[in-house]
This record gives sequence, C-alpha cells and structure tokens, in this order.
Amino acid sequence: MRLHFKNIRGLIVTLFLMSALKLSAQHQEAFVQEQFISGKDTLNYRVMRPKSLESSKKYPLVVFLHGAGERGSDNTKQLAHGSELFYKIRDSFPAIVIFPQCPENDYWSNVTVDRSTMPLSLKFPSDSAPTKSMTLVMQLVEKMLAKPNVDKNQIYVGGLSMGGMGTFEILFRKPDVFAAAFAICGAGNPETTEFYAKTVPMWIFHGANDDVVDPQQSVAMVSGILKYGGKPSFSLYAQDNHNSWDSAFAEPQLISWLFSNSKLNSK
Repeated sequence: MRLHFKNIRGLIVTLFLMSALKLSAQHQEAFVQEQFISGKDTLNYRVMRPKSLESSKKYPLVVFLHGAGERGSDNTKQLAHGSELFYKIRDSFPAIVIFPQCPENDYWSNVTVDRSTMPLSLKFPSDSAPTKSMTLVMQLVEKMLAKPNVDKNQIYVGGLSMGGMGTFEILFRKPDVFAAAFAICGAGNPETTEFYAKTVPMWIFHGANDDVVDPQQSVAMVSGILKYGGKPSFSLYAQDNHNSWDSAFAEPQLISWLFSNSKLNSK
C-alpha cells in the first residue's frame, strides 16, 4: 500500500500531537496537588519532587509564581507556563519545585492596577502589608525551609507577569532567603530593590512590544538594582509582546544559571 505525501504529513502531525499530549499529561501528573493551610486560609499548590527523593540528601527549592490569567481554585491552571520546563530538566537538575495558585480575587503583589489604559498603569506602595496570597506563599516557603531535605542555600523564585511582580515583592519582603531569582514581563517598586540588589542575582526578561505590562517597568527595576549596587542580567526581546516567557523559557542558559547560584557563593 502506498501512502500519499499528504497522508504521511497528516500521520506525522497526528503522532506529534499524541506525543505532546502524552508529555503534557506526564508532566502534570509529576506535579502533585497539595494545600497549605494557615488558620482559616488555604493556598492551593502543586509540587514536583525529584524522582528518587533520598532522605539523606538536600535539594534546591524553586518557587514559581504564575500570571493573572492562571488565578483560580482548580489547582491546575498555574501549570500552564513553566511547569513543562522544570519537568524536562528534572533528571539533570533534581529539585523540589512548587507552583502555588493565587485565587481569582487576589494578587501576588500589593499593587494598584489602573486597567483604563494599556499598557496597565501600576503603582507599588512599599509601606503596605502583603496580600493574603503572598503571605501564604511566604509561610509555605518558611515551612519548606524547615524540612531537612531542603537546601537552604539554594532557594530560588521566579515568575511571569503578575508572578514577575510577585517575584520582586517576595525578594523585598524576604531578601535573605533566596539565592537567585528571575522575573519575566513583571514590574515593581524600584526603590525596594535596595533590600536585595547586592545579594540576590537576577535575570530579568521583557518583550519590547509588550502592550500589557510596559517594558519600561522592567527597565526601571534594572535601573533600581544597578543604583543600589547590583548587577542584574537583562534580556529585552525586540519582537516579543507580553508572552516573552516563551523566549525566556527557551534561553539555553536559564536553568543552569539559576541552579549555579548558591548563598554559599556569596559568603
């Protein structure tokens, strides 16, 4: 039996999609659904542990903060961006990776958002209390730090969009915890960088065409870090709009750079 070119091409596409769906299902299953409860408040999160978790070993901890579009209560949507990246490097860089989920009516950072303009108008007060969701994330991190198999010298945080804002904020509120961080298409208060500029290596990403979060927001954070003595890496993608996370996740050095940082190196 002879197969026509169109049939072969269709078969290849079908096999590719089946493979992608299988990988998607596998990587979602690798992230176990859990909840962190503090008093009357609950934080949904997913956690992926090393395949062979040895009680005698210590592992890095990565906290990833999702964007506003992944908020909710299903404890699944937060895996939309970034989880596949960490799943793929699971063997090369064994770590405990946490994806918390922010409820629909909350935000990672304390920010006033004016949605009447695009890009969004954002203001970050430095003297306000953290949101409920950020408070729970910080408490969850503290709980993880108390575990004997977590390497306290290799705690990392990163996020995109709203999660990029949350990354800047948690660094401001917990500057002594993290060994490195990355923020994608985020924003924050440049003056708060004084608390972590010299001690937390950062890689900041943004799309030059971003019409949701102005790329000047990341430029301002880079300027703040430089002002206070830090030396951040900054990638501005000339062709990218808001989805600059696609380019950031494709950076071949991102993961190796992240895990190469340790608080021991800075001592």
